[in-house]
Amino acid sequence: MITKAEFIVSNSDVSKCPSEPIPEYAFIGRSNVGKSSLINMLTNNKNLAKTSGRPGKTQLINHFKINNNWFLVDLPGYGYARVSKTTKKTFQKFITQYFEKRQQLVCAFVLVDIRHEPQKIDLEFMQWLGENAIPFCIVFTKADKLKPGAIERNVEVYKQILLETWEEFPPYFVTSSENKTGKEELLQYIDNINKSLR
Repeated sequence: MITKAEFIVSNSDVSKCPSEPIPEYAFIGRSNVGKSSLINMLTNNKNLAKTSGRPGKTQLINHFKINNNWFLVDLPGYGYARVSKTTKKTFQKFITQYFEKRQQLVCAFVLVDIRHEPQKIDLEFMQWLGENAIPFCIVFTKADKLKPGAIERNVEVYKQILLETWEEFPPYFVTSSENKTGKEELLQYIDNINKSLR
């Protein structure tokens, strides 16, 4: 249960991220995957993360302090088409640096739109996290747009693809910001990890 969520800082320089030694959970996904809506749903705050009809709105590392005991980190979407190549490179660079350098990072939540078949860019990103030994979960978004059977089928397709190269399928959550599906499970997961770290 989130009772307090406050914005702390945004920046593009990993060394300027908060130095408090509290656990950190990063949310990342392709542009327009519904990341801001998910963050706002989890924190019960419609205006915490900026949602916009224009993909690629988050272009900085945004730190939110939750219940005074962990950080939720909103990272820029990757694979955003409407920026120049050089901007894209800089983007990728600080996302990469964030994952390589943040000691406080406990887990990354990789958001994917449940309506689409697995996208190369998402699979490559998960592969990269795996190669760099960064724990992650998959968060399927926009589940309200599909019937339960279709959701199961799409998750199954992901499993088959990932299990070709992975020993096991990472933990995953099926969510909808519209009807709050998956909210309790996701927060419980974070809570359990936080308890185990104490």
